[in-house]
Amino acid sequence: MNDDNAGVRLDKWLWAARFFKTRSLAAEEIGKGRVQVNGQQAKASRELRAGDTVALRQGAVPRTVVVRAVGSVRGPAAAAQALYEETADSRAQRERLAEQRRLAAEPALSIEQGRPTKRDRRQLAEWDRWSASAEPPRRGR
Repeated sequence: MNDDNAGVRLDKWLWAARFFKTRSLAAEEIGKGRVQVNGQQAKASRELRAGDTVALRQGAVPRTVVVRAVGSVRGPAAAAQALYEETADSRAQRERLAEQRRLAAEPALSIEQGRPTKRDRRQLAEWDRWSASAEPPRRGR
């Protein structure tokens, strides 16, 4: 961890705080405008300092965190969680979204027709065969 006065690049801090698996993924999300610092769009090279507020999206989940310490080294998860503190509103919204996902209907149940089962394939094969009473067409005579 660095001094409180010294800053660290935003993409490096997001990587060190384990919000993104790689720095390039963090920089890509910043470039897409999905990360804001103190309510403003940020660049990957922005200097981040203790006390800044970072709003970001991890997949479909929006999060707002307050920077407690700056660090440029990726360490264990416990050390990464010491770098920030999630706001109460953000935590409540994340829990509410998780509850909605848990109570939502299973997506696979909405599929009416998918890949045929073994039984369906056998019925299709029977349908394509000639019946015993019908003669196949003759050729060449």
